[in-house]
Amino acid sequence: MENLLRPLIVIGGSVVLTLLIGWATDLLLRKADLRHHETPLWGLLRRGRIPYQLVLCAAFLRGSYDEAQLLEQYRAAVGQTLTLVMIGATAWLVIRIAAAIVETTYSRYARVHRDPARLRRVRTQVTLIMRVLSAIVGVVAVASMLLTFPAMRAAGTSLLASAGLLGIVAGIAAQSTLSNIFAGLQIAFGDMVRLGDVVVVEGEWGTVDEITLTFLTVRTWDERRITMPVSYFTAKPFENWSRGGTQMTGTVFLHVDHSAPLPEMRERLRDILRDCPTWDGRAYNLSVTDSTPSTMEVRALVTAKDPDDLWTLRVTVREELLHWLTETHPYALPRINTTNAALPPPRRTPESDGLARRTPESDGRARRTPRDRVHQPPSPPGKG
Repeated sequence: MENLLRPLIVIGGSVVLTLLIGWATDLLLRKADLRHHETPLWGLLRRGRIPYQLVLCAAFLRGSYDEAQLLEQYRAAVGQTLTLVMIGATAWLVIRIAAAIVETTYSRYARVHRDPARLRRVRTQVTLIMRVLSAIVGVVAVASMLLTFPAMRAAGTSLLASAGLLGIVAGIAAQSTLSNIFAGLQIAFGDMVRLGDVVVVEGEWGTVDEITLTFLTVRTWDERRITMPVSYFTAKPFENWSRGGTQMTGTVFLHVDHSAPLPEMRERLRDILRDCPTWDGRAYNLSVTDSTPSTMEVRALVTAKDPDDLWTLRVTVREELLHWLTETHPYALPRINTTNAALPPPRRTPESDGLARRTPESDGRARRTPRDRVHQPPSPPGKG
């Protein structure tokens, strides 16, 4: 009975103690969140309650397992497993706490600064910092787990001795990967491209949807995702339409007849923009930019607060102007002038001239022969 009661008390007591401490900690964080609702730190720290309880439970079991006297022949293996679980849960908890602190700092910064471009830049930096921190914590946790094995500790000296040669070989083998990692850090702190920026790469227009240390994802207007290495943005030119602000100026080109009423078109453009919510009210204009023998090119200039609104505004202006011209001024649309073609006079040849001078009588006489005259019937008597 004692052999069964002892492990039950030790294991059950560790689990119950873990649940009580976890419940008390979560209650304190909930009260702090209600008392200081202006900062999201306490609410974000509650996300780490699972790894927190896992660390507590692994630590209690690791410290009291010898007293349980359970599976003594596997004591070393069980102790090693609990140590590995505790190290992994601790790394998980550290990442959750760091994420809560970084997210809180960004939230405070976002409440103070209202500039969208600056907020996207900070958000990009925060995201990449968290990825780097998670990678460092993960590497340290794995290294700590490996060092718990005696064989790994014995091989540590030889590994450190060959670390220089292995570093050179790994650097040559992973040259492209390392270049992408450094390019990702350069993008994060060099403010070249940010999350939410509208860019044009390889002729494709889209929005930056995700940035990591090695690759970048661009979401196009038709919901496609273009994934490319971050080193592309440090080695090749690209268009960033959100650089220095989101306000943009766009153009709409129309080809109309030379008789198009330009003053009325300017007034109509003004009315269209006033009724369009995507126009930011900064500027508009309508000018003749080119002329051909059959048409003239008219450019309507409009402004919007961001690239998405600019696209909507341009297609709306083009559609409304064409509809207005069709309904009220159809003569202003491009036309192709035509006229009746004059047939050329017939060519005169000697043969045609000879045929033209002939008459039916002369032609008939010409075809008569002396034989025809001989066999003509005689004239009636009394008529000479």
